[in-house]
Amino acid sequence: MKIVEITPLPKYRLHLRYESGESGDVDLSPMAGQGVFVAWNKSGFFDQVQLSPEGAPQWPGEIDLCPDALYMQMTGKGVADIFPSLSKPYAHA
Repeated sequence: MKIVEITPLPKYRLHLRYESGESGDVDLSPMAGQGVFVAWNKSGFFDQVQLSPEGAPQWPGEIDLCPDALYMQMTGKGVADIFPSLSKPYAHA
C-alpha cells in the first residue's frame, strides 16, 4: 500500500489517496499528545506532514506512520482482506 497524495485536515485528520485510487480520511486525534506524537500539539506541526519516498506519512523528527495501518483504518478492512496470503497455511517441502 503506497500513499500518493496526503492532505492535513483540522483536528488531527489526514485525507489520503492510495496508488490504487482509493481515498478517504483518517482520524489520528487519539494519538495526538501521546509519546512522540506530543509534537503534533505544537502550532502548525501536524500540517508539516509529507510523504516519504516509500509513500508513508512523515513529520520532522523521524515521526512516521505505517500506510498499511492507515489504509485499514480508512477502509475498515482487516489484515486478511488486504494480505490474503498471510491467512494461507505454509507449505513445507
